[in-house]
Amino acid sequence: MVEASNQGLLKPQSHNSDGRIYAQYSRLIKLRGQIGAFSLLPHLKSGSVLSGRHSSKFRGRGLNFEELRHYQQGDDIRNLDWKVTLRTGKPHVRTYTEEKDRSVMLCVDQGSSMFFSSLDTMKSVVAAELAALVAWRSLKDNDRVAWMINGSDGFSSIKPQRAQARLLAALECLSQHNQALSAHSKDIQTSSLSASLQQLMRLKLKDNIIVILSDWQHTSEQELSQFKYLQQHNDVLAVLISDPMEYAVPSQSKGWVMSDGQSQINLQGGAKLAKANQQLAKQGELKHSQLKQLMALKNLPLIEVDTSGEHISQFCKSLGGLK
Repeated sequence: MVEASNQGLLKPQSHNSDGRIYAQYSRLIKLRGQIGAFSLLPHLKSGSVLSGRHSSKFRGRGLNFEELRHYQQGDDIRNLDWKVTLRTGKPHVRTYTEEKDRSVMLCVDQGSSMFFSSLDTMKSVVAAELAALVAWRSLKDNDRVAWMINGSDGFSSIKPQRAQARLLAALECLSQHNQALSAHSKDIQTSSLSASLQQLMRLKLKDNIIVILSDWQHTSEQELSQFKYLQQHNDVLAVLISDPMEYAVPSQSKGWVMSDGQSQINLQGGAKLAKANQQLAKQGELKHSQLKQLMALKNLPLIEVDTSGEHISQFCKSLGGLK
């Protein structure tokens, strides 16, 4: 894993004090107190062969006893429990789980499309806070945490570490990327989500948990195929961060003027607005459906959160935590 590359990063601005607009370093630290509300494990152990201290599926003469069950063809006869076999008259074997190490890779989108919210909290802040929450939880589980942060101002990659001091440094790097965003931000090619996925492919990761936090804007078929490839050797969690206005523009008497920073369109309502909303809904549903199908391949949930300010509770509920 390459070291962090922070060229062009801006230091957090002291006047950016609204935590709904910019991720605050102090807030990312305080999220450590909420890690008891969820766990990655209930979902991840169901269909994976991950290494970890968390019910990995490596069977054999491992460290932890898992269950006693009837002998099945192909079982190692060295695992026969002779006392139970003699008592019941039927062969029984003892199965184990192997305790191994694992790494959690956090891929955090801080691109220009993430600097948006029509409700309460910017998508970029939602991604940063959820990434911090997962990082603290992983450290609590004694797992190594690696980072891949793609911001509009540059790209940072941080190798796996299992130390609080290193996590604090990563959170500071994350907050710097976040506070470099503005309404005038334009992504450079090397900082796109596509570039992050390509970097993950080059790393040839195996037996990792990869958590990708993004709005998945402009996701191509090629990127989705890369996602599918990563799933072959890792558990990949997709976190979809969205805003209601991305699916439908609300009607208003004066209409809307919308821009992508280079061109703009005037929607005065009526047929134009209806057509625009139809297209937005179609694109949103296609993206949602594609991601959900990919997650279903590993029997994992598509985690969906929005910009309402309730992203922490939404995330925990998706993982079987807070009700």
